[in-house]
Order: sequence, then C-alpha cells, then structure tokens
Amino acid sequence: MEYRRLGRAGIKVSALSIGSWVTYGTSVDEDLAFATMEAAKDAGVNFFDNAEVYAGGNSETIMGSALRKLAWPRYSYLISTKFFWGIHDDINTKNTLNRKYLLEAMDDSLERLGLSYVDIAFCHRSDPETPIDETVAAMSDMITRGKALYWGTSEWSASEIRQAFTVADKYNLRPPVTEQPQYNILHRDRVENEYDDLYTDFGIGLTTWSPLASGLLSGKYVDGVPSDSRGALPGYEWLRNSLTDRNKNQAVVKLKHLAESIGATPSQLALAFCLVNKNVSTIITGATSVQQVNENMDAIKIYKTLNTQIMSQIEEITQGISE
Repeated sequence: MEYRRLGRAGIKVSALSIGSWVTYGTSVDEDLAFATMEAAKDAGVNFFDNAEVYAGGNSETIMGSALRKLAWPRYSYLISTKFFWGIHDDINTKNTLNRKYLLEAMDDSLERLGLSYVDIAFCHRSDPETPIDETVAAMSDMITRGKALYWGTSEWSASEIRQAFTVADKYNLRPPVTEQPQYNILHRDRVENEYDDLYTDFGIGLTTWSPLASGLLSGKYVDGVPSDSRGALPGYEWLRNSLTDRNKNQAVVKLKHLAESIGATPSQLALAFCLVNKNVSTIITGATSVQQVNENMDAIKIYKTLNTQIMSQIEEITQGISE
C-alpha cells in the first residue's frame, strides 16, 4: 500500500480506501462488512468512509458493529462521515448545514458508529441557504469539542471552498483540509481544472469517490443492466441512463482491451488512472466481496506501470465523452 498526506494535514491516508455507499445496509450485512474491512486492512487500508444518510443511518451502525468485532487499535485507522441530507423528516434536518443540525447529527453518528470521535467530518454538499460563516464555525466547533479531528467538504465548488477558507481565516476558525469529489476516467473536469488553484493556494487534499463511475468502468453494463447490479437497485434509476450510454460503453470496451494488454482488469485500470493524479490523497472504493477488495487493492501495482503512452491511449479513447 502507498500512503499519502491528506493535503496539508498531518495525517496520511492509504491511497486506496473503503467506502460504504450503496453497499452497507443494502448488499452488505454486518458479517460481510467485517470480512471486507478485514481484507482491506490486511492490504494496508487505513481509511474507511461513511455518511449519515447511507442506508438511513444503518450503514454507520453496520460499520460500527464491524469495528467492535475487529477490535483494531483506534490509532490504526481513520473513519469519516458526512452530513447534509439528514435522516429525520424535519424542517431543520433536511438538506441543510445549519449549526443545530450539524452538532446534533454528529452526536447521533458517533452513537451509531460506537466511537467517541471521527477523524474527518464532511459537509456532504454545500448549503446556499445557511450563511457559510455559520457552517464553518459549526464544523470548527466539532473539532474544538473533540467530536472530529478534521473537517472537509464534498462536491463544493472551488469558489465555495475558497469562501470557507476566507471565513476560517477571518474568524480564526479551523479551515477544511479535504474535499471529496467524484473523479474517474469519464468525470475529470472539476478535479483536474476547477480545483487547480486550490491545491497550491490551500493545499487541499482529495478523498475521491466513484472511481469506477458507479460500476460502468468495470464493464458490467456493456450488455445491459445486470439484475444484481447497482443500476438495478430501486431508487437508483437516475443512474441508468449514464450506465447504459452507448458511447461510454463503447469506450469501456476499448479500455477493457487496453487493460488486458497490461495484465489488468478494467476496474484496476480505472483505479490506477486516478492514482496517477498526485492531488488525490485517497480513492474511495466499494466492495461487496473479499475477492473484489483484493482485486481493487492490486491496482496499486498497476498504476506504477501507467507510462505516458498508456495515459495517452486513455485520453484518445475517452476524447469527447469525458466530463
């Protein structure tokens, strides 16, 4: 495993990590969570990502139960969770980053996880209706109270992140240290262009999600939507147009041939591509089996073989269809 500093923060995260979106509480129960987390840790993973909203809080409960059974020393792993959408149907708990919601939601997440603190607390999206100084102050207070060690943003625009740093500097508050954006071969503009100045100006680190474009880059959707796939899950109909896009799947077939030429699977090539970007601190992977964890972890070996020629081939294959 390779370890990278989380931006300018003092901690280092494994270049590949494990997340629980659309797995824990749906296709992954407590026993499987235990097995996949154990396999990941054995491979050197030290960062595990979650969110309040995943499976309505059940994802945190499952991860917390697995952590208790695994009984790892607390210093040996990092846990994150995220807040915005809320899981209670109340005017002050839905699609918000107000102070009351954030501080109470953190306490609830810690109870579900069975932890006294998380290592990173994320604002899962931005909230234009709450003054940004209120949100930055609340996240800073989480750290002061010992409920989180660091905080970050997820899918915020570059200008919103810059505003957060401005507020933190003005009021002597803790600034974010990380952003969690989508990043993969077909979705690149924000990470590679929009955020470019943030890396040098603020040293922001990235914990990227959806490296396989919700499974599209694995090749499983080339012939349609498998009944046991994410694209077939109720509530994820919004993904199907992208997963079955003809042009994208034609590119995936070409990427599959390229992967085979270097002794990799399509998934490993997709992960390796993201690892080449040194602004990426860690890539959050998902897994529904130990075999899938092991396959993903081997992408570390593949990325070191991605020379200029291979990267140029990827560019050529995806030209005109990457976002």
